[in-house]
Amino acid sequence: MPTMLLFATARDAAGRACDMIPGSTLGEVLDEALRRYGAEFAQVLANSRVWLNGEMLYDDMRGAPCEADDEIAVLPPISGG
Repeated sequence: MPTMLLFATARDAAGRACDMIPGSTLGEVLDEALRRYGAEFAQVLANSRVWLNGEMLYDDMRGAPCEADDEIAVLPPISGG
């Protein structure tokens, strides 16, 4: 089962730093994460970058296959000063 790593506001919205989420595609995994974590997480995800095994993905990558040992990272934007 793929592992989802959650950072910053994504971690806060989900209430955890990582989770094992079933799915055979990136889209299935993200949809299950949205179902589990709700509206606040959905808002964060809408503005986040998603990485699969260390490679940044783009919006059209929801069909990317996911394997049991894959890592999906959700990285919200970070502001600095």
